[in-house]
Formats: sequence, C-alpha cells, structure tokens
Amino acid sequence: MFPFSYTAVTDVPAALAAGRRGGRYIAGGTTLVDLMRETVERPEHLVDIDALPLRDISATAGGGLRLGALARMADAARHPLVRTGFPVVSQALELSASPQLRNMASLGGNLMQRTRCTYFRDVSAACNKRRPGAGCAALDGYNRTHAILGTSDACVATHPSDLAVALTALDATVHLLGPDGARPVAIGDFLLLPGGTPQHEHAIRPGELITSIEIPAHPRPLASGYLKVRDRRSYEFALCSAAVVLHVRDGVIRAAKVAAGGVGTVPWKLHAVERHLVGRRPAPELWIRAAQHAAAGARPLRHNGFKAELLTRTVERQLRVVGEDR
Repeated sequence: MFPFSYTAVTDVPAALAAGRRGGRYIAGGTTLVDLMRETVERPEHLVDIDALPLRDISATAGGGLRLGALARMADAARHPLVRTGFPVVSQALELSASPQLRNMASLGGNLMQRTRCTYFRDVSAACNKRRPGAGCAALDGYNRTHAILGTSDACVATHPSDLAVALTALDATVHLLGPDGARPVAIGDFLLLPGGTPQHEHAIRPGELITSIEIPAHPRPLASGYLKVRDRRSYEFALCSAAVVLHVRDGVIRAAKVAAGGVGTVPWKLHAVERHLVGRRPAPELWIRAAQHAAAGARPLRHNGFKAELLTRTVERQLRVVGEDR
C-alpha cells in the first residue's frame, strides 16, 4: 500500500470542499481498501464521509422509496419499507457478500465498487480498465466468469453488484451532489458500458458525492424477487442472476421489469423479455417463451458459452417464482 493522507468530515459542505481538492471519498471501505492493498488503486488523499447524515430510508410520494447513500447494506435489507415494498432489493442485498461486509458496506459504495475480474486485480496482467491501452488479458485468457453482454474489444469484465441489478430492474435514480449542484442520473446512465474507455465506469464527475438512491413508485400489487446462481452458496459473486418485478391485475401482466447480473459489463436490462410479458396472462408456457429472449445479442467467449443457456434458465425460473407468488 502506498502512502496517503486522510481527512474525516462530518458535514456535506466539508466533504464537497475536500472532493474539490482531489480527495477520494471512502465510507465503509470494503472495496477501496482492498484495491489499495493490492496497489490497483493509489489515491493520495482519502476523505472519510462515514459520519455524514446520509443514512435515512424513507417513503416518497406515491409509494416510491429513497435510500440514503450511506445506509448500510444490512440495515437496508431488513428495513420494513424495503422488505415489504421491494423484496427484490432486500433479497439482492442479503445475497451479497458476507454478513460482516454487509454490516460495513454502504449502498453508495456498493454501486461504486469495481469489477472482481482477476486480470484487473493482478497488476502484472494487461488490463485496459486499470491502464488504458494495455490490452485485455481476459479476451484470450481464462474467461469463464466474464461477460457475454455489453462487451467490447477493450473489456469483458462483469459488473459485480447484486444491488445494482435490482435497482436497474426498478428503474432507480442515483442522486448526486457536487461543485455544480445536485443532479439526478438514471442508474442505466450512471453505470457505463466499457466501449473503448473501460476505465470510466460511472457517470460521476470529479468531486461529486452520491447522496441517495431513489426507487420510483410502481403500480400495485407488485411482486418481485431476486435469484442468484453462483459456484458456491455464500460469499461468491454471481455467474448469473435475475431480478424480476411484475404487476398483475385482473389476471393480466400490466407491467414487467427484468434485469440480469453476472453476465453483463453492467447490470443488463432485458427489454425483450419485458415486452414479451406485458399484456399476457401468467402461465408456465409464457415464462418459457419470454425467457428465450434473455440472451439476445450475447457474445460468449471461449470459456463462458454456458452463460447464455444459464441466463435463459435463470430468468425462466425467476419469472415462474415471482409470477406464482404474486
């Protein structure tokens, strides 16, 4: 680990002032400290924002939800408004990391975490995300856990967050505050595709701070759930996951929100699956037909061709589970 300076702040103006001077924000530190220890990240100045008053979880007009950026994952997962109103979020959080990490990690930090690609974390390997122009060792290396959707010639690393998959399905908004004031960014715009610049992962400007995450109101009744498929039962990142949200009224699916994780360079919104569901009556045959659209556009690599079929089966299973639980 390289030398760095450290400042703790207790109010938002002080945090923004430190950010303007080039400070790097840290809260729970469950990701950044690891990256610093591995010398993947070398910030010169850390700004501890853990004491900022950004932990509230509250309902918004119409039945939406606002999650403070510094709310701990464990606290958010068990909060009554989250657990009863949006089970898909609660389940995604509870299937993330370990209980110890969930007690420390913040929601904002979870969205800002970086890929678990082994080549990214190995400073001796070629990685465009870590060193632009260096190449991507995963393309010709062992790429079983890498992405099949949203990839480019510069990067095939998967996005690691379970929470982000649920928030993507729910069309959440990330609220930012920085030198130019406050601004909302849709989560689909906040998490960036690699393209030719995989080093840019988030649409956050220098000195900006995530203050909250807002889930919009959705029509009720609303059934939702999160399924995570992984190599081992706990403390493992997804090979594939599915967040499903369904609004069924009078026996017809009026709204459907579906997103996948573990298979994309960002959480992947499954618009074709959604379109196939809306206006139809829930039925086993419908889940099968809709799920067939899940892997559209997939570009498997040498070792992860199985992910296309796994994605189809994962989506089908979760559609069935949520559709029958409504």
